[in-house]
Amino acid sequence: MSERFVLDASVTMCWCFTDEQNELSRHSLQALRDGEAVVPAIWTLEVANVLLIAERRKRLTRAESEQFLSLLEALPITIDICSIQAISSRILALGRDYQLSSYHAAYLAIAMQEGLPLATNDANLLRAMAMLGVNKFSP
Repeated sequence: MSERFVLDASVTMCWCFTDEQNELSRHSLQALRDGEAVVPAIWTLEVANVLLIAERRKRLTRAESEQFLSLLEALPITIDICSIQAISSRILALGRDYQLSSYHAAYLAIAMQEGLPLATNDANLLRAMAMLGVNKFSP
């Protein structure tokens, strides 16, 4: 059975750094064998930023970053492009009501709109999900 879920950058980047991997990150990667992840457009910038910082801190080489990006490109990850109207009506409201960053609110908005569980390691996002009844993607 294929699983569909919203994937945030905190889980995605665990795939890159073996010392940060956890049960959730391993399960979410495995679920993509026959499933699909949905991410907001900001996910691409978050991934790029983590890679840049890791390179600057000598945690990754340029070649390792490129290799990781190749892995991501091969996975069934769909980027959800939201309109300005969606930003103003959902993302800002969620951010305001649940004290979330616009980035975290974007993940939450997609999960709510699509009725999908959300894979995240972020405590604030998990708290908001619990209050709103959004399911956590879990092993």
